[in-house]
Formats: sequence, C-alpha cells, structure tokens
Amino acid sequence: MINKKYVQINFKIFLFLHLLIWTLIPSITNQNLPLDTIEALAWGSNLDWGFYKHPPLSAFFVELFYKVFGNQDWAYYLLSQIFLVFSFFIVWKFSEDFFKNKFHSLIAVVLLETIVFYNFSTPEFNVYICQLPFRALAVYFCWKSIKNNSYPNWILFGFFSALGFLSHYLFIYLLLAITIFFAKEFYSKKMISPKLLIPVIVFLLTISPHLNWLFSNNFSSINYGLSRTNLEEFSITAHLINPIIFILKQIGILIPFFLIFLLLINKFKTKINLKDKKLFFLIAINIFPILLIFLTSLFSGIKIRTMWMSPFYLFSGVLLVYLFQNKINFLKLKSFLLSLSIIFFLYPAIYLYISISKTDKRTDYPGSEIAYLVQDKWNKNFSNDISLVVGDEWFGGNLSYHLNSRPIWIDSLDSKLDTIEISGGVVYVGNPKILKKICPGVYGTIKPIGICMIGLK
Repeated sequence: MINKKYVQINFKIFLFLHLLIWTLIPSITNQNLPLDTIEALAWGSNLDWGFYKHPPLSAFFVELFYKVFGNQDWAYYLLSQIFLVFSFFIVWKFSEDFFKNKFHSLIAVVLLETIVFYNFSTPEFNVYICQLPFRALAVYFCWKSIKNNSYPNWILFGFFSALGFLSHYLFIYLLLAITIFFAKEFYSKKMISPKLLIPVIVFLLTISPHLNWLFSNNFSSINYGLSRTNLEEFSITAHLINPIIFILKQIGILIPFFLIFLLLINKFKTKINLKDKKLFFLIAINIFPILLIFLTSLFSGIKIRTMWMSPFYLFSGVLLVYLFQNKINFLKLKSFLLSLSIIFFLYPAIYLYISISKTDKRTDYPGSEIAYLVQDKWNKNFSNDISLVVGDEWFGGNLSYHLNSRPIWIDSLDSKLDTIEISGGVVYVGNPKILKKICPGVYGTIKPIGICMIGLK
C-alpha cells in the first residue's frame, strides 16, 4: 500500500515514468515520425494563422521545437509527452479543490492511464495532444473564476480557451458545456457576474487573427473538418447508425477505465445531487460535451471519428472518484495498483511489439534516407540551397523536415508562382508519370514519388 504521506512523490514518479517510457520507446523503434507530426512540421516551416486542415497552434509548437532541436525525432516524442504530463499535472491541481484526501487526486489522474488516448496514441503529436494542456488550463481557471471571481482568473480562462480553440475546433463543445453550467447558475440565482464578459472578450481578441484567416481562405479548415464527417452522404439511417456507433466506441474505449476502478470500490452505486455545485461542474465538463457531440451526430447524421474524442476524457477520473469517493476501499488498493501497473506497462509493450514486428507503417518510411538521396543529387547538379519543397504534406513534409536547409513547404504552386523565388532552389514531389513530362529541371524517381529539381547551376 502507498503511504499517504508520499502520495505527491508517487505522483511525480508516475509522471516521470510515463514521460520517459513514451518518449524512449518510439524514439528507439520508429524510423520516421508519424503522419500528423510530419504534417504539423510541414505547416510549421511556413507558419500562418491557419491551414486548410486545422487551426495553427500545433504547427507553432513543433516549429518552436524545430528551432531548438532541429530534425531530431526524439524531440517531438518528448514534446507530445510534455503536453500530456503537464495536462495530468493541471488535472491534479484542479482536483485538489474537490478532494480532501490527496490520494483521491492521485487515483483520479492515474486512472487516465487506462484510456488509450493518453498512452498508446500519444507518440503522435497532433491537434488533439496539442489541445490537452489548454483544455486542462481552461477548465482549471474557469473553476478558479467561479470560486474567486477575480480578474486574472477570468482573463486566463478566456486566453486558454482561445488556445484550445486554436488547437482544434471541437474545443467549442467544452465551451458550450460550460455555457450550460453558467445558464443553470443564472437560473438558480437569477444573477451572474458581469465579469463573465471578460473571458468572452479575451477569447475573441485572441482568436481574431485566425478568424481573419478563415474569412480570407473561404473557411477551408472548417470545410475540411465537415468533409471528414461524411455529411454530404445524407441518409436517414445515418441519423441512427452513426450515433450508435459513436456511443459503442466510447464504451469500448472506457471499459478498462471502469474495470480498473471497480477493483477499488465496494459498490458501483452512488447518489447524484445536481444541487452540488462541484458535481454539476464536473458533469458539465465531462458529460455535456460528449452528449452534445452525440446530439450533433443524431440530428445531422454525421460520423464522429474516434480520435476527435481524445481530449474529452481528461477530467473523467475526477468525476468518477468524486462520485464514488465514499465507496473507495483502501483494503483493495493492492489489486487496484497491480492491475493498473499491468496496463501501465502493457500498452508500451504492445506499441513496442507492433513497431518492431510490422514494417509497413508510416513510421517505417525512410524519410531521412530519401532526403539524403535528394540532397546528394541536388549537390551534383546545383550550387544553391533548397529553399522550397512543393508537394503533399507527407512526401513534401518529410523532405522539408529532413533536409538540412529546412526548406519551406507548400502544397501547390498554383497561385503562388509570382511570390516564389525559383532561383532559391525548388524541389517538387508528386506523381512520377505527370512530373516527368512537365519537369523543367532535373528529374528523378524515388518510389513511389517523382522528384523535380530546379536550381542554379
């Protein structure tokens, strides 16, 4: 049994082990960074206030790390785990207002290790991992604002909410859920603090450059998100099938979460008092966003992709422990910790096995070797550096990341020819059959792509 006196020490050990294991294993076993991370790096080479798939924040952080570490793969696995363990830490600090016993706070956080979103999928830094700390901070400062009604907390709530939105648009569902909480407060008390306008103003001011980008780019990132929902494929059955599939997937993801917790309690039975402000807030930030997503799918028929839900369960441990804190039996702690430890090490063991045994994954792509071959051919034909790579995010993004000159990446020359200095050195990657016919420079093929090089002799 863990001595309660050392709960905080054990929490720090847990965070350190998680960060170490999930940084080390993919760094050793993966030959190439995952797709979403390469995409973010491609966007980061040519930073803007938005990109056709997503808002800009994930690209900003990977580019910041590139400035420090360059094309060292381990750095981006570390970045992902820093975002995750920092989020866990904020959940821990948040839970201190809900539990007198720090051990309850520890359980609320370590339970998250049973959810695949917070272990197996974390080596891939993407918009969902990027959102985690800002979701945690927004909830934390929202609660602090409710408690203390102070200007700094309201400002920080608005600011971190904006950063969450600039990570991924589905953050809006958390804000809608919090709005429901405040609506209930207003209904109950018939009054609400005028300071509530502060986070709204801060939020709008912070996202305003991105809003301007959206209008200038015909809302391309929002349209891309909608295209991923299969909304255009309208059918009556989709209104039933897609929501049911969504719920079944969420249940499947949470089975280990509930099974491990059941080992720690006497009875899975509790009373729900919605007049309890703390409980209602926890329900609002945990249940309402999922319910709103479900209703969106039900009424529109859209398909909800599983990874979109990654940030939604960050405070689920706090809610579960809060509901059943009086049912926790510390005599069952040994079996709980043993089972949790098995899961803690099982997921990285599975990741390790898959990474080594399967050789056809994105992370097996020989990105650095291809970049070396491209650079070698370039050096034999041209005198200047490669300053621009044109192509899709995967093939073009890999070149941009691995080439030492860190060329800017763009997806197409279509409307940008007038602004590009060709003499700066351009590498175009794409369909080999088409590219070979139109290439005005040196052409080559590295399966499955064609490469056209244009530079100074």
